Amino acid sequence: MTFFERLLHDTRAGRESLVATPIIQDCLRGEVSRDAYTAFLREAYHHVTHTVPLMRLLRTRMPARLAWMQEAIDEYIEEETGHDEWILNDLRALGDDADAVRAAGPGPQTEVMVAYAYDTIARKNPLGFFGMVHVLEGTSVALALNAADQIQRVLALPPSAFSYLRSHGTLDQEHTAHFADLMNQLNDPADQAAVIHAANMFYRLYGAIFQALPRGRAQGAGA
Repeated sequence: MTFFERLLHDTRAGRESLVATPIIQDCLRGEVSRDAYTAFLREAYHHVTHTVPLMRLLRTRMPARLAWMQEAIDEYIEEETGHDEWILNDLRALGDDADAVRAAGPGPQTEVMVAYAYDTIARKNPLGFFGMVHVLEGTSVALALNAADQIQRVLALPPSAFSYLRSHGTLDQEHTAHFADLMNQLNDPADQAAVIHAANMFYRLYGAIFQALPRGRAQGAGA
């Protein structure tokens, strides 16, 4: 069993718990409200805006023995730059005020998840950050494109309101094989344990964000 296969195996319960979150199941059934989608995007903005700063911090904290990972981290930074602006564009397409979203700050669940990510890099094994990458990218691959289709169909929203979900879902499909290859090069048991532990924590923390989103069945574009 490769390390990536063990990562999938040892985080299966967390992954299944996240997917079983009521609002995610609502969405997959086409029972999602406009308020729920807007709230999701607002919280997404407030954690995605930290992705590049977190990766830059990770780069400074990597031990010399893992210098070979620096190029991969630089590629991630380049690819993730600007994704927060995609989300603001989607919110504008929904009639939201982007400046107000920035000023409002995250909900407490999002704030805690972001704080845990910084703490993992700064105080623990920085490799634990890849547990967050695994959770967010894996969830995106599993759900983003399907969710975008359902939300657009049910709420009759314009394509311009889905640049984050559609682009991120497609990009994360491309990232999966690269991420698996990167993880399979980790051979230190402590590094592997840090990634698995963090992934299980991020499944809980990311799930808490979805648990806090407003639910409600859509009745069409005005829902």
